[in-house]
Amino acid sequence: MNIGIIGSGNIGTTTARLFAGAGHEVAVSNSRGPETLDALVEEIGPQARAATVEETAAFGEVVVVAMPFFAYETLPAYQLAGKIVVDAMNYYEGRDGRMNFDGLTSSELVARALSRARVVKAFNTMYYETLATGGRPSGNSRLVLFIAGDDAEAKSVVSRLIEEIGFAPVDTGSLGEGGHRQQPGSPIYNVPMDEEQARETLARMS
Repeated sequence: MNIGIIGSGNIGTTTARLFAGAGHEVAVSNSRGPETLDALVEEIGPQARAATVEETAAFGEVVVVAMPFFAYETLPAYQLAGKIVVDAMNYYEGRDGRMNFDGLTSSELVARALSRARVVKAFNTMYYETLATGGRPSGNSRLVLFIAGDDAEAKSVVSRLIEEIGFAPVDTGSLGEGGHRQQPGSPIYNVPMDEEQARETLARMS
């Protein structure tokens, strides 16, 4: 599968390495230009390439967005139309500034801006070092990566990708309810847990 990564911070670079390691073709981009990603692409190997944000959006069947949340309105909606967009962003007021959410979650705002994309919330609740090293072979007790979304098929695709890199996907619900459960400060945010622990914690949050 062709996977685009928009954002080259800790989560973006970690997911690029993991997906390439699982056999996928990966394009990585950031706001500073492809030339700033030469070292990363060389490290990952021939399955990775550097690209502009627009090229990355056009390339990916699945596109992971892992940039600061305040910049979400700069995403190329035209190139992302029809794509599965994985929202790995979190809103932090200290970094992103005070924003008006109109009663929506951050992922619902992303879905509103990308009205023709299929948005799934994922890869936003786990510390990048745990993500980089915590994957386990099938059959072992895997750590959980949470997902949320309103498109069942898109969530299924993202769940399979999560399994391929050694984690267990657990669905928290819609972009509204489920996205709220995944926000910073929630009981499942940045807390490594297996599937049984995750489901017990979610049940207590209901």
